[in-house]
Parts: sequence; C-alpha cells; structure tokens
Amino acid sequence: MEKNMGSQDKNIRLIIGAILLVIGFFSSFWLSIIGVVLIATSLMGFCPAYVPFKINTNKDKK
Repeated sequence: MEKNMGSQDKNIRLIIGAILLVIGFFSSFWLSIIGVVLIATSLMGFCPAYVPFKINTNKDKK
C-alpha cells in the first residue's frame, strides 16, 4: 500500500475528521463514522478513493 496523500491533505483530513467526530458524538452517529474514516486515512497516508483516479498528492519520491 503506497502512500498517496501529502502532508497538507493529511492535515486537512485530520482536522475535518476530528470536527466531524465531535459533532457526531452529540448529533448523528454517521458523522462520527465519517470522521473516523477521515482520521484513519489521514494517519495511514493512504486514500483508497484516490486509487481508481490515479490521484497522488504525496510529493515524497523515494
């Protein structure tokens, strides 16, 4: 599983995921689920939705 997310992409997902997680805790369970998914993809650095479209925001070329 090659990382396909850059640092800015990961940070945005982490912030939005945390916000959705908190809002979902007080209102909708589904917002919490979406928040957890965004946080998980941010921490892994891999987004499965990017694969079919060949999107890669990771600038690290090793």
